[in-house]
Amino acid sequence: MISFGMSEEQELVRDAMREFAADAIRPIARECDEAAEVPADFLDTAWTLGLTSTQIPEQYGGAGEERSLVTNAILLEELAHGDASLAIAALAPSLFANAILDHGTDEQKAALLPLFCGESFATGSVALCEAGPLADASRPQTTAEQKGDQFILSGRKTFVAMGDRASHFLVTARLGDDVAAFIVPRDAAGLTVTDVERKMGLHALPTTGLELERVEVGQDALLGGTEGADVQAILNASRVGLAAVMLGMSRAVLDYCVPYTKDRVAFDEPISKKQSIAFRLAEMHVEQHALRQLVWQGASLLDHGEDATKAAWQARSYAAEKSMWIADNGVQILGGHGFIREHPVEMWFRNARTLGVMEGLVAL
Repeated sequence: MISFGMSEEQELVRDAMREFAADAIRPIARECDEAAEVPADFLDTAWTLGLTSTQIPEQYGGAGEERSLVTNAILLEELAHGDASLAIAALAPSLFANAILDHGTDEQKAALLPLFCGESFATGSVALCEAGPLADASRPQTTAEQKGDQFILSGRKTFVAMGDRASHFLVTARLGDDVAAFIVPRDAAGLTVTDVERKMGLHALPTTGLELERVEVGQDALLGGTEGADVQAILNASRVGLAAVMLGMSRAVLDYCVPYTKDRVAFDEPISKKQSIAFRLAEMHVEQHALRQLVWQGASLLDHGEDATKAAWQARSYAAEKSMWIADNGVQILGGHGFIREHPVEMWFRNARTLGVMEGLVAL
């Protein structure tokens, strides 16, 4: 039976994350964007929420709570409603840890998952994106060559979230006719982590590139061991998570524009009474709800272990198009105010454009 409502537990999660986003994220979002950094005290505060550790089994040091990807999508939407950059930064450890939890061997889980159950913020990164207009995360150009008991990795990655401080990287690469993922420690010989990238949006979120010059790793670095891992499933979870972030940001634009149009007076009446404005807001509202259904559908398929490739791509593609459309309309509704830093809509516009071309920043 299909339900379009939240369970009581999901409502509690939503309310808690909405309060955290309003109190701890939104007030510092502009300052972080201007400074192009995530404050350490914010990461420490977010860490206390247990966003990652609570879903790691007790045997690895976590709380062992049941993981629901639909609930995680709701959580991501609420955090991104505060700010997309800070939401992604807070959930960055889950991107790496969940891939290990879902696809790693028992040895890989035992070695890496305890890193994310300590008292202070710790993170790894997943390197999916590559530079180039025809780059496709599901068909990486980075290569892995097997040489005896070793693998030789060569290639370049970009948009690696929190790469400036990650202890390990999960790097996707072509291995023969397949795609595999490899766990690469930060200090691996031949691995170069570039400086923090300068981007149109998401200024507060540090992303780096990776340059792999014949990086040599052992058999134990292959995610999933000899059986390998379902890299497409990792990408699917990332795409649905990214769509959830764009959904939260789109809702933030709408929630800001509605009261603005009621307060802004032109020709002796609020502009919200102008038909062109009212219709535009209504369309933004409709698109936001349509996107939420796509996000929940993709997350539900992932929850049930079904093939979510099509649903994840639809959610990700629709989110990229409509979040940009909503942000653009937000700028238009504010008129000249939409282009100045006094209002956050211009920041959301830049963030929407940047999110639309990225992969692998966050996952459910």
